[in-house]
Amino acid sequence: MAMVAVQLVMSLSFTFVSPILPLFLPEVGVAHDAHVYLWSGTLAAITSFMAALVSPMWGRMADRRGRKLMVLRSCIAIGVCTVLMGLAQNVWHLLGARVLMGIFAGFSAASVVLISTQVPKNRLGYALGLMSSGQLIGSLLGPVFGGGLADLADSYRLPFFVSGVMSLAAAVLCWWSVPEAFTPPERGKPKTPVLVALRQVGAVPGMAVLVVMLFLAQFATQAVQPIVALYVQTIVGDQPNLATLGGIALSVTGLAGIVAVPLLTRSGDRLGEKTVLLIALAGAALATAPQALVGSYWAFVVERLGLGLFVGSIVPVTNALIAKVTPASERGMTFGITSSAYFLGNSLGPMTGGVVAAYAGLPWVFVLTTAFLLVGLTWVAAAVPGRGEAP
Repeated sequence: MAMVAVQLVMSLSFTFVSPILPLFLPEVGVAHDAHVYLWSGTLAAITSFMAALVSPMWGRMADRRGRKLMVLRSCIAIGVCTVLMGLAQNVWHLLGARVLMGIFAGFSAASVVLISTQVPKNRLGYALGLMSSGQLIGSLLGPVFGGGLADLADSYRLPFFVSGVMSLAAAVLCWWSVPEAFTPPERGKPKTPVLVALRQVGAVPGMAVLVVMLFLAQFATQAVQPIVALYVQTIVGDQPNLATLGGIALSVTGLAGIVAVPLLTRSGDRLGEKTVLLIALAGAALATAPQALVGSYWAFVVERLGLGLFVGSIVPVTNALIAKVTPASERGMTFGITSSAYFLGNSLGPMTGGVVAAYAGLPWVFVLTTAFLLVGLTWVAAAVPGRGEAP
């Protein structure tokens, strides 16, 4: 439960500035609407892109030095980089801070590896579901609190400083409260080259499909993140509480997920993870499509609420499948590699969403998201073995 608390605080910190970042851009010199869309996508994408490059290295270090150390590293790095973002004087300062955050962060992958090596396999789905609940609660509260603080203080900088302090507090909580039973590998044991490790991971039955699934899921869900507050602006116009309204639209997905994700992830033990994954993908696609045609703010909020019933289960169910087919001693490297796909989706999704918004219009981002969720649904139905099926 201590790690769930750490996850909650970190998720709160991540999402605290989500509705603020695109609104902060004019303050650092980005004025034109199309440029705001492009920079919103770029800043959201660059962190995950850098994380995708270095995740295998951090995964290998986790297997050799301990998983808790990687969680601490990411909490501290995220805290420091978020404070630097609050001090930015131009958009290039923001970009540099986001690049550094991507190189040294990677909290989600580190926390999944830590939990997967400490929890019995028959309780893994439930444990990862609890972690996702903590993440969802944080993602529910973060945008609302962050947007509300920005409006109350009439400052888009203050939430960055508060967010950074929260990340550092999560590091302290992890240091004192999260145990780890870690046995270092034998000295002199040869390191597995990254290319060899990639081949080994790819040889595991069904693993390639699951890696692609992580990419598609994150690409689809993250494509809309940088434009939600801007989409709200097109619906309601320029209002004094715009950051708060954008925060609510981002948060309601977490509100539904708090209830739905534990139920769906726990159902994996009874129905099979493949069935639960198909339900989550189908529900997410059906809830995303109408957002492209929404005519009022509260209708948009209701549709975002419906999305939250399904979308939050995709990644934990996929991670549970990956962990179940991977030996505990190799999960650091495996999740380091698979999280590269996760981060690549996180990177290309916002970038693509920003480009589509700039050149085709904001509603087309939701159309693109729906299409990728349907591609993932088709891929899983065709290629992932279900319970009792031969891989």
